[in-house]
Amino acid sequence: MTEVNSQSRDDEVQKPTAFELIGGEERVRALVDRFYDLMDLEPEFAGIRALHPPTLDNSRDKTFWFLCGWMGGPDHYISRFGHPRLRARHLPFAIASGERDQWLRCMAWAMQDIGVDEALRERLLNSFFDTADWMRNRPG
Repeated sequence: MTEVNSQSRDDEVQKPTAFELIGGEERVRALVDRFYDLMDLEPEFAGIRALHPPTLDNSRDKTFWFLCGWMGGPDHYISRFGHPRLRARHLPFAIASGERDQWLRCMAWAMQDIGVDEALRERLLNSFFDTADWMRNRPG
């Protein structure tokens, strides 16, 4: 006997992930590369640039791997390093509102530069804000 209210998973509509909406790995890589290029080039991001090592290659890779999974794509970061433990990994760095805001401005600029759709940009910035605000470990 079949239940009247049962519905096949195939009938359910899946909303596209941010990873799919942004355009997959190639576009996430473009976003990360533009983000770190801006951090390197623009004086207004000197505060967050100073928190990074002289070369940004490792930061670029780890951020790319993390964002792929965070946006709903492949969990490259977790497969390499396990749970991200973002807050714990960032505790050695002084992160207050100023650093949070620099990071968010840099990411917003990068998303705009690579042509992320405005609605997706807003959705991602809201999520980035929540995460970046949670990362603060210093007053101010």
